[in-house]
Amino acid sequence: MTRALITGIMGFIGSHLAQKLVNENIEVYGVVRRVASRNMEVIHNLLSDTTLISGDVSDYVSIRNAVKTANPDVIFHLAALSPVRDSFERPFEYQQANYIGTMNIAHSLLELQDPQTRKLIAASTAEVYGTQPNEPLRETLPLHPSSPYAVSKAAGDLYLQMMFNSFNLKGTILRPTNSYGRKFDASFLVEYTVTQMLKGQKVYVGSPDSVRDYMYVDDHVNGYLLSMKNAKANGQVYNVGTGIGVSNKELVTMIADKAGFDKKNLILGSYPPGYPYRPLISDQTSIVMDATKIRTELGWKPTVSLDDGIDRVISYFRKAKANSGQN
Repeated sequence: MTRALITGIMGFIGSHLAQKLVNENIEVYGVVRRVASRNMEVIHNLLSDTTLISGDVSDYVSIRNAVKTANPDVIFHLAALSPVRDSFERPFEYQQANYIGTMNIAHSLLELQDPQTRKLIAASTAEVYGTQPNEPLRETLPLHPSSPYAVSKAAGDLYLQMMFNSFNLKGTILRPTNSYGRKFDASFLVEYTVTQMLKGQKVYVGSPDSVRDYMYVDDHVNGYLLSMKNAKANGQVYNVGTGIGVSNKELVTMIADKAGFDKKNLILGSYPPGYPYRPLISDQTSIVMDATKIRTELGWKPTVSLDDGIDRVISYFRKAKANSGQN
């Protein structure tokens, strides 16, 4: 039986990936950082089907021991600090978790017997491209990260490419675009907008003209599964996105129409009170991906339209609200 280790199994993508792997009869291990209190709700339905190992990607000895314990055929490295704005206030923590954490995973893999027979699939991000003169973004573009978060991911991305070449490791790097479909975190734009609207509260849209490429969680996860299964993915970097750009204003207007929300309560051009600071010059006006490479080589394609995906998110939070007895 194939053994898979997921860092970030408690996260949005990691928990969904774990469920898909379990469904395919893959033996799943997950690295969980030890903290004083831990909400296991995100993987409550997986606890009997996965083995959780204590570890912290930012600590080499810790993660090396976790990797040795799991002895995986494939590692999915998804653990990261991800809120972009927060990285401006905590830049050193982001480098330690995201860049050094990626180095720790790669070198822990080298400690295993026959490391070249195993596979490392790692999450980079569309943010590594920064501001570019032309779109859609292709894998061949130079990286111009414009936030501490993006720098930490770009550094890890480049380090793994070096490791694949220098140590003949089998590995794949995915650069996914903005994903949505969270159930336990309403701090990202789609989920924030839906939950605020269902509560009848004001919705703040700080950068109404910024354009992003939104991808539903199932399509995101499928990129990892195809990378695991196809030898063509070894040593490759892939963009994963729909290639369709939508402005924040268009997005929240679409959600308002579907949720029956009064658009007079949309506050365009202002962030929510207490929202983390980000230098305006660093804000990328547009991120739209060209996923031709992964479509051609691995047969990946988005299967959930933004229209359908938003319907799913609204339906989920409506049911959750009703079940909680909220008015």
